[in-house]
Amino acid sequence: MNLVIVESPTKAKTIGKFLGKDYTVVSCYGHVRDLPKSKLGIDVEHEFEPQYVIPTRTRKTVTALKKEAAKSDTIILATDEDREGEAIAWHLMQALKLSGSDKKIERIVFHEITKSAIESALKSPRKLNDHMVDAQQARRVLDRLVGYKLSPFLWKKVAGGLSAGRVQSVAVRLIVDRETEIKNFKPKEYWTISANIGKQNDKEKDFEAQLFKIGNENLEKFSIENKESADKIVKKLETADYSVNEVEKKESSKNPLPPFITSTLQQEAAKRLRFSSKKTMVIAQQLYENGLITYMRTDSVNLSKESVESAKVWLTENLGEKYAIDTPRAFKAKSKLAQEAHEAIRPTNPGLSPENASVDNADGKKLYELIWQRFTASQMPQAKISSTTVTIEAMPKDKSEKKHFFKATGQAITFDGYLKVWPQKLEEREAPAVEKDEKLDLRSITPNQHMTEPPPRYSEATLIKTLEENGIGRPSTYAPTISTIQTRQYVIKEAGRFKPTEIGELVNKVLTEHFPDIVDIGFTARMEDELDDIAEGESGWQTIIGSFYKPFEKQLEEKYAEVSKDDFVKETTDEVCEKCGKPMAVKLGRFGKFLACTGFPDCKNTKRLEGSGTNKTAPRKTGVKCPTCSEGEIVERRVSRGRARGKIFWGCSRYPECKYASWERPEGVPEPEKNEEKEEPKEEE
Repeated sequence: MNLVIVESPTKAKTIGKFLGKDYTVVSCYGHVRDLPKSKLGIDVEHEFEPQYVIPTRTRKTVTALKKEAAKSDTIILATDEDREGEAIAWHLMQALKLSGSDKKIERIVFHEITKSAIESALKSPRKLNDHMVDAQQARRVLDRLVGYKLSPFLWKKVAGGLSAGRVQSVAVRLIVDRETEIKNFKPKEYWTISANIGKQNDKEKDFEAQLFKIGNENLEKFSIENKESADKIVKKLETADYSVNEVEKKESSKNPLPPFITSTLQQEAAKRLRFSSKKTMVIAQQLYENGLITYMRTDSVNLSKESVESAKVWLTENLGEKYAIDTPRAFKAKSKLAQEAHEAIRPTNPGLSPENASVDNADGKKLYELIWQRFTASQMPQAKISSTTVTIEAMPKDKSEKKHFFKATGQAITFDGYLKVWPQKLEEREAPAVEKDEKLDLRSITPNQHMTEPPPRYSEATLIKTLEENGIGRPSTYAPTISTIQTRQYVIKEAGRFKPTEIGELVNKVLTEHFPDIVDIGFTARMEDELDDIAEGESGWQTIIGSFYKPFEKQLEEKYAEVSKDDFVKETTDEVCEKCGKPMAVKLGRFGKFLACTGFPDCKNTKRLEGSGTNKTAPRKTGVKCPTCSEGEIVERRVSRGRARGKIFWGCSRYPECKYASWERPEGVPEPEKNEEKEEPKEEE
């Protein structure tokens, strides 16, 4: 009998369908061993040896797996193909005491859960990859050392209940730094000049053009600084003679984007579907375990020969030969560690279009469609675009003045190519129907005032992109990191963008001032590279941990002696305790600042400090009458404290007289406002 062990019941069920009666497929429900919760669990004096335990929640599972293993001749470890999966397989070996047993132990990996992939994997088992196990173990130990050692420092010196993490602290720093940029931003004025121009004796085909050049000098953003300068130019050009200086036509091509890797899937799902990174990965996991897509934690853009051939067949049969390409398009991975044997995220059956795929829920259908579209588009022809640029010369009446030049453009898609499957915003504009040297008439000329804008707050998409670009984290860490910093209430989402809370800003201040390496982008990126080196067998994991821990431990010891809680909060107030008459003082808790009686512990009176905690905004009116009292109006509010802090709910404007409240958006109420996505990550060419 052969025992196949995988991580989840769904995965076990899907694989079980492909194997015969000689195989039993069971789930281990993820990691069966972990570091203890009640202590550090790492012997820092002896090579950082982890002291793993079998948690209470997994004991029944381990007992059941041991019974199944005892009945089997061959144990096949079929956990995921990444470092986490390799570590789970290694922990199974230890927990089930398989090393040195008379059982035949095999490790198999596959990129997709299909009959052919499973059969192929069973024919080519391999040994456990110790280097991958070491890399995962190093990450776990490193994160435990930082969290377990630094969090108590924050409890003692700042406030109870706080925590620090190696990658999460860098993510919070990015968000805090961006907020500081926004607060310190000073808008700067600049002007542009646009003209409405038309053909002589034909007012039906007027078009707009922008001033871009005066004499031989191209205008920069701040070339026209104020209204006075703009008005001078306008006055000169109101009576100028206009003619076509040049008509330039150009044909160009636009390439499709690579198929998804983990980070780009999370970014695109956030932009197009408004999914959080956590939601995206949960749904992608379901699609993978049900055999619909390949493995969803990857940084490889490679595609199998069979998949691109299958895509070509579907395109030829459904869209026609002109939408298929003869030579499969290959892409180059950005990550130095992306393995050629791994694949991008794609449908396991490229011929299974979204409308024909059996997906249980609406969100799953949306994500499958996104993955299918991106993959299919990657194997389609370029889009062909025809562009026209018209340069218009304006010659002032005063011939001593310089010529001014305006530009008008037009663009048309001559062949949609991959855009037929992967919709992208590509504005088509009719080109001005004019010829070189043709005389034109000025209809109107307008000076336009602009003000520079602060950088936008991070969305999930832009934060993941920034983390990836800076080498922070890996495919498996983006979603948990973003989820953690919200759960810890260091940041909240406001109109789809991340905003630091007061406590998030304070923790960042403490770490930045006293443990700069922990929140240093370059340092954290180098640590990620060193973890990659461990996975490649180029470095020993204990050596890497030791080089980090020794200076960190010394620094921590110094800071315990050096830093006082009063360094962060020591504010007296004129407020008097209404219970005992003693002065109230500002204290710091895990949700921000609050007022507490100085008579503590005899008097335990506390009060909320107005303006503290999450930056409050006025309730947003909806114009919908309250269904409970019919007098008030439903307003959109945010929870100001507790675990749901920052979450939107709807209540009555007459609160506390009317207690109506709902987590679900009431009928007739518009969706919560979202910021304009004016600086989302641009898709690569």
